[in-house]
Amino acid sequence: MFGAFRPSHVNHSGLLWKIPWKLSPTRKANARARLKKVDAVIESVRASGVECRALGRALELPKEHEMPARDKYTVFSPGARGYRKGIHKVPKWTRLTLRTNPKGF
Repeated sequence: MFGAFRPSHVNHSGLLWKIPWKLSPTRKANARARLKKVDAVIESVRASGVECRALGRALELPKEHEMPARDKYTVFSPGARGYRKGIHKVPKWTRLTLRTNPKGF
């Protein structure tokens, strides 16, 4: 609480949420690697012969190499300027499937 790494509050002129405004190249690389790992898991489950509704939905998603950079690093947000916001601004974005966006966005 009282040390070098104490939290900063808005009323002390600090940032409340310490989220950078854009993804660093390292975090982008980690996001791409995460997408590739998910693609590999989906492919191995498909190759095993298991059939289920979740697998069918997963196979409909675009693969990492088929996605444009805009969809890899941003998501649709109706409240954001330009209707897109950085994927790292989404809570728990590393655990969610954020590969699809509304048509036209």
